[in-house]
Amino acid sequence: MGKILWNEKFNIGVEVVDKAHARLFRMVGKLMDLAEYESDSQNACKESIKFLEDYTMTHFSEEEAYMRSVRYKGYEKHKKLHDEFRDNTLVSLKRYLKTSDYSPMAVQRFLNVLVGWLTGHIMVEDQAITGNVAASSVYEETTDTSVVADAVNQAMKDVFRLEAELVSAEYNGRSIRNGYYYRLCYDRDDGGKVQLLMVLEEQLARRGVGMMLGLAAMQKPEMVREASVQILEQFIHHFGKLFKSDTEYQLSKEELLTKDEFREDFMTRYPTSLLFETRLGHFIFCARRWEIKKKKGF
Repeated sequence: MGKILWNEKFNIGVEVVDKAHARLFRMVGKLMDLAEYESDSQNACKESIKFLEDYTMTHFSEEEAYMRSVRYKGYEKHKKLHDEFRDNTLVSLKRYLKTSDYSPMAVQRFLNVLVGWLTGHIMVEDQAITGNVAASSVYEETTDTSVVADAVNQAMKDVFRLEAELVSAEYNGRSIRNGYYYRLCYDRDDGGKVQLLMVLEEQLARRGVGMMLGLAAMQKPEMVREASVQILEQFIHHFGKLFKSDTEYQLSKEELLTKDEFREDFMTRYPTSLLFETRLGHFIFCARRWEIKKKKGF
């Protein structure tokens, strides 16, 4: 029996897309069983991963064709996410699989990242195609706390089906329970920078991922971690435009931090520092921007 379950809440209302998503999840579940229960599964895993990769690329093409057919305004941005996954994430994973000779650990990481990416992508970007969630294009650059809070709450509802209440607009860095600390850095050609910091409390991540993928997923810490990272990336795709223009800024660095690294980084001060509470746990969002001062002429 597969370790993850297809959830009807993933449906976007387009039959060809929904059927492809459901099949992808079934394929991942079968590959998980193969990797976990078959003692000599290396060759079978190689073949299954190749088939899964090919099917994912076919699905991307079908989904992109549908977006073009309905003249979806977010098509270019959505296609870029597909391209980045194919050209960067997937290439990196395949390299790791090959160098490790398809070890059980490498296969598991491949599956964890794929499940995490698919979950976050379906719940945010794919749902936006049919208007089930707000497209990221509705947000404009701003530092208005109420607008940021609304965007974060919307992303939390879209992905986890949870309400996120802003409990502090001046989060002071106080310790929360264990969590996933994720930092993204963006650079601009003129030297300007934007840095975003997010924290997903562990119990929120574990229960949220369990609600989406089935209770068995809650018992797989690595899957929860990878899913959480991919979901946080989708959060940024969803409301990151509030702090940066996609055309001006390029992602220069993204990384998971330890709790100590988070504390050290937080002490450098983030003008936007928000603490949210859901019924399953806390979420923190911080942002800061550097502008390069122009030298005065003589």
